[in-house]
Amino acid sequence: MKRISLIALFTCFIATSTTFAQETVVQEAPKSSLNGGTIESQFEYLNDASNNYQEYKVVKKTNLDKIKSNILDSLKVFKDQIVEKNAKINEQNAEIKQLNSGIENTKNELNTALEAKDSFPILGLQVYKTTYSTIMWSVIIALGIALAFFIFKYSKSHKVISQTRKDLTETKDEFENHRKNTLERERKLKRQLVDEMNKKQGITS
Repeated sequence: MKRISLIALFTCFIATSTTFAQETVVQEAPKSSLNGGTIESQFEYLNDASNNYQEYKVVKKTNLDKIKSNILDSLKVFKDQIVEKNAKINEQNAEIKQLNSGIENTKNELNTALEAKDSFPILGLQVYKTTYSTIMWSVIIALGIALAFFIFKYSKSHKVISQTRKDLTETKDEFENHRKNTLERERKLKRQLVDEMNKKQGITS
């Protein structure tokens, strides 16, 4: 009976020790697992949870399948994220292209508006205001020069005409004086001739 009691006591001690060791292992087990965390933490958990055999690690097939499944799921998530980001990038590129097209159209409209503002049609031709202003000022300057030349020629001609009129008046006056003098001399000569004739007739009588 005493032997049986010792065996029972030893068996109970072993069971208690095993239970305590299991509880200690559970308490000391890493918080990470194959059900969550990063791939790196899962590999660390797999490495810690695997048994050692010489220089090898003995990995449970269920754990290996689980981490393989986790990796494939992560890759699928990454692929989905890449596809989503590529779609978003394509969408943004399309928006950028549309915005660039809108900017180009706006630039063209602005250039057209500026051209319309700085030019106007004449006889079906679009003439810039600067060109029109240059032509008009050139015409005005040319007309001004022509007018000045005309005024100069007119003034010169007027002076010539005035001088000619003055000379003509003086010539007329001189001619009138000369005519009067000539008439006066003719009268004197006629008187002298009459006197001479009278003298001859008196002598003859």
